[in-house]
Amino acid sequence: MEEWYKEDLAYIHDVGHSDYALKSAPGILKILAQNNIQDGLVVDLGCGSGLSALELVKANFQILGVDISESLITIARTKVPSAEFRVDSLFKIDIPSCNAVISIGECLNYLFDGDNNLQILIQLFERIYNALVPGGVFVFDIAEPGQVIEDKKIRSFNEGKDWIVLVEKEEDQEKLLLSRRIITLRKVGEYYRRNDELHYLKLYKAADITEKLRQVGFIVENMSGYSDYKLPHAHVVFVARKSM
Repeated sequence: MEEWYKEDLAYIHDVGHSDYALKSAPGILKILAQNNIQDGLVVDLGCGSGLSALELVKANFQILGVDISESLITIARTKVPSAEFRVDSLFKIDIPSCNAVISIGECLNYLFDGDNNLQILIQLFERIYNALVPGGVFVFDIAEPGQVIEDKKIRSFNEGKDWIVLVEKEEDQEKLLLSRRIITLRKVGEYYRRNDELHYLKLYKAADITEKLRQVGFIVENMSGYSDYKLPHAHVVFVARKSM
């Protein structure tokens, strides 16, 4: 479980890349309110360091958070002690009866679990549908093809007071795969410690995901963001409702 989002990248993700989760949270709460979901259990698949969970707990929801990274879960347990967190694959966890399921930050694209493929994703949709109470919602986002121009690499750099992160992204448009090579430098004592991770994401077309959700039984709406917070290019938000 320690191959991805190890200690240093987990720390940097929490302190330096919190915008996605924090800016999505008001929109998620708005979606829940629009569906008359004011309390009860929300299952957060790919919960990361608990940033979304904290906002939901503040709004009086109960939270079960799941993430494959032990380091992220350690942070989440400290940040949100009233929530329950488990280290596990979001594709394998038993999902209890709940009012809502969320998965924020293209978690369903990640190929951390070697078994992840479209068929496994459809099975996850089925398990979520069965776990949701009537009127419950499944809110998530995905990354589509078109993240990077073919045969090109995008390099980015970001830093904080005690860390530096460098990312190189490349897309295989034939295989619909996005790779992210991530180099982190985190200050530990007097020196900076280096770590490297390589993440792969399977890219899905929104129309295909919409069709699979509808086949499971969901009523589906697509959006470009979470209310006022618009997602980057080639990202889509799904609100999948289970009828009453």
